[in-house]
Amino acid sequence: MESVIAQQKFACPSCGADAHWNPARQALVCAYCGTVSPAEIRADGEIIEHDLVKALREIPSSRRGWETEKVSVRCRSCNAISVFNPQHIAQRCDFCGSAELVKYEDVKETFRPESVLPFKISETQVRETIRRWYGSRWFAPNKLGGAALTDQVHGVYLPYWTFDAQVYAQWTAESGYYYYETEYYTDQQGQQQSRQVQRIRWESSAGELEHFFDDELVPASVGVNQARLRAIEPFPMEGLEPYNAGYVAGWVVERYQIDLIAAAKRSREIMEERLYGMCAAQVPGNTHRNLAVDSDYSRQTFKHILLPVWLLSYSYGARKFQVVINGCTGEISGDYPKSWIKITLTVLTVLIVIALLAIIFGDK
Repeated sequence: MESVIAQQKFACPSCGADAHWNPARQALVCAYCGTVSPAEIRADGEIIEHDLVKALREIPSSRRGWETEKVSVRCRSCNAISVFNPQHIAQRCDFCGSAELVKYEDVKETFRPESVLPFKISETQVRETIRRWYGSRWFAPNKLGGAALTDQVHGVYLPYWTFDAQVYAQWTAESGYYYYETEYYTDQQGQQQSRQVQRIRWESSAGELEHFFDDELVPASVGVNQARLRAIEPFPMEGLEPYNAGYVAGWVVERYQIDLIAAAKRSREIMEERLYGMCAAQVPGNTHRNLAVDSDYSRQTFKHILLPVWLLSYSYGARKFQVVINGCTGEISGDYPKSWIKITLTVLTVLIVIALLAIIFGDK
């Protein structure tokens, strides 16, 4: 996982210190004197959907790199690659907290993001969200609630690819229709009985459909749990802004390690899976088998974007845990340690209740 911090500096008009993007104010705010910068962040250009087929042949060199001098380090613990301004000295990994950082040389420049979804949830709000979330985890150890875990929370802009595609699909299948027949049999007492038996009548069927996939997300992060990221979707994509360094000023920005080729392949797999489900829903009858889908893709485009996520990584005992929060909606997902004492007490309580019910109903 690669991360970039403070790509461009914005000086405070009052004291000259660095101004950082503040999600609560939705403006650049000085970290030292609190001055809100009068200048609004303006879009550098429109958000463009790039032709996927053309890009896979050759990614434009003009869209590579961050146009700034940088120093890279790799974390030996989680393999995150963080990219800093030369004057910034990294003491610990932003993603796992490890101090095992070694110098890293880039093999090639990265594809520069062209749009960003600014943070909307402030740090104060996200800390309260985490406290409530932990409070609702009954199996979490009691002392976990008293730990200052929220002190380790920090916001990051994670890299994503989005893909659009117009799809025309034709499908064939065998539709199954239920019907029932009366079956006669002799029971253990030698009496003749009857029962209804379900049968299936199979018929050939076919159909077609058209669908437009819009902004299908593929996370380009390898340091944040992919299932957790999926759990905090959706992001309000209508709020995307053309990339401007002001939005990421003072924030950690991860650089993608899942490249366009791998992401496009994953996107096609996701689309094919959803397309199969849509075709399956069209098959008439009560059930079906041997569904075959022939799809044709056109108008395939993509974007490289940055999405806001609050991240909490911590260790409890010998294990590491991670919690992620959608930086716009506040949706939260994560894992947490379980108390074996609480689990044991719960199991014992259930067993006692079952035993008491058995005694009560056994006496009747």
